[in-house]
Amino acid sequence: MPLPWLREPLLRALRLERSHALLLHAPQDAGQFDLALTLAQAWLCEHPGQAPCGRCSACRLVHQRSHPDLRIVVPEALRVRFEWLAEDDPLLRASAKPSREIKIEQVRDAIEWTQRSASSTRGRSLVIHPAEALNAHSASALLKTLEEPPGNLRIVMAGSDPQRLLPTLRSRVQRLRVEMPDAKQAKAWLSEQGVAVQTDRALAVCGGSPLATMMLLEAGFDDAALAALPSAVARGDAQGLLGKPVPLVVDLLQRVAHDAMARAAGAGARYFDDASLPAGATLSALAQWQRELLRVAAHDEHPWHAALLVEALVTNGARCWPRTATPARRGGDHSLHSAR
Repeated sequence: MPLPWLREPLLRALRLERSHALLLHAPQDAGQFDLALTLAQAWLCEHPGQAPCGRCSACRLVHQRSHPDLRIVVPEALRVRFEWLAEDDPLLRASAKPSREIKIEQVRDAIEWTQRSASSTRGRSLVIHPAEALNAHSASALLKTLEEPPGNLRIVMAGSDPQRLLPTLRSRVQRLRVEMPDAKQAKAWLSEQGVAVQTDRALAVCGGSPLATMMLLEAGFDDAALAALPSAVARGDAQGLLGKPVPLVVDLLQRVAHDAMARAAGAGARYFDDASLPAGATLSALAQWQRELLRVAAHDEHPWHAALLVEALVTNGARCWPRTATPARRGGDHSLHSAR
């Protein structure tokens, strides 16, 4: 088991033998995609009593993503991130714009694949991640297969928010919630990965997800940098965010905006320490900034000029703190139009 906290949910999923379609979900990245792949491996394993054994030919083929009875459907953007690309893949071109949605063509190809004969008596396994990436057309195309799976087909989807799925799709799957590890287990796992710094704030910012925390640390955001982030935003200082992946920066700014709105409304912060959030932000301005961040997050694959975009977002965020002096920036005020 690659992630120790997934052993218990794997056993729960394996006990659902009569369920031909499962949705594994967690509000943050608890490793539900890893669990989906491990579950598919267990379904295909040649030793059901030990599944997944990790030693049989089926398990080895699953690890290599070459098992003929396994199909994994993910958006193009994740294929690029996972480096699941052939040498001549069009997504390697400089002009490529990998989609973050699971397209209807991908679903139709997967449905056609499910209708072929399996190569073994263990049937076939279809993995879809993230489930929220199914657009309305691709989700609708999948409904009949979910309701009447051909042969010995099992489907497992991984995602974060079942409420973002079509109601007709939710009604055709059995849901299994994947819990985050507790702080002690999360820190132990991070330590095993070679993390030797404090991670309390990073874990809090990541909602307790050690996987997201690892990505944050690898991007250069340790606890000290995260503790300083809200004040830097209030000052209009984007220096610590420049050169970082745009989706990660936008996500962090959304969390700053969330906690600042909570504090402005008289509630406590969720991701950052209350003491690290400057006072004086106006709720209406924060709401407007949050809407701007949501718009950018929906199109973070857009060919933005990254540095200008980040400076524009931070400058606009700083306006939520009218009492805080915002440093003058070269070229005056930034707009999102100038960042394209």
